[in-house]
Amino acid sequence: MKLQVFKALWGLEGSYEELLGKAAAAGYNGIETVLPPAGEEETFKRLLKQFGLSYIAQIFTEDDHQPIFAERVERAIQFQPKLIVAHSAKDSMSEADQDRFYERALQVEQKWKIPIGHETHRGRAMFTPWTTARLLRKFPELRITADFSHWVNVCESHLEDQEEAVSLAIGRTIHVHGRIGYPEGPQVPHPASPYFQSELRQFTGWWQDIFRHQKENGQEIATFTAEFGPPGYMHTDPFTNKPVADLWEVNEWVTDLVKRKFEEQEARA
Repeated sequence: MKLQVFKALWGLEGSYEELLGKAAAAGYNGIETVLPPAGEEETFKRLLKQFGLSYIAQIFTEDDHQPIFAERVERAIQFQPKLIVAHSAKDSMSEADQDRFYERALQVEQKWKIPIGHETHRGRAMFTPWTTARLLRKFPELRITADFSHWVNVCESHLEDQEEAVSLAIGRTIHVHGRIGYPEGPQVPHPASPYFQSELRQFTGWWQDIFRHQKENGQEIATFTAEFGPPGYMHTDPFTNKPVADLWEVNEWVTDLVKRKFEEQEARA
């Protein structure tokens, strides 16, 4: 199995040409970002081709979730994404409404023949291990984008009592978002910090378990996006509001770590 690493554009400043050129020069296989705004679609497609980058599309639902999901998947298709990451449904929806949403979401996925990973994100239907497990058990074809930093934060724990749900999620993961959370927040100040080494070991262990499961099931390509975010997520100095770390450097650090651990894991296999 091979690992493909994607560059998240979240929080970065610059034009598409600047950002895609920088991602390509840094050796990324592709980028992950939201759909380009109206009027920039052709430029975006041209630059992906120019720099030889794959694309993972991010879409979001709100209000009347199901038709918005269908509409945005259809729009994403024109950019020929490798897969789609969906922030889908809502934590406050009833189980019946969530079930109706995901039943129709799977129909949309089948229609367009595109892999869709529904993200385990705060505020969404998959905001906890147990709500996600319920949906995964009800819909065996449902797949996720694993971002367990949200679960650690929401559950205010290291998920010690959620092993079964985490194991189920690992088995249904098609894409990994590499951010490291801790019980009081979705993002540690820096993954190299000596004060968060237990979280670093835990998250890298989960990611390796995902890659191992994917390989055992015959998957040829694993995809990973380091997704530490800008201020709001990133800690800042309380008096200057300056970020405590450089966003590009933090995500490079995580990407390099995961590439190294993946190579070591493959060498042992």
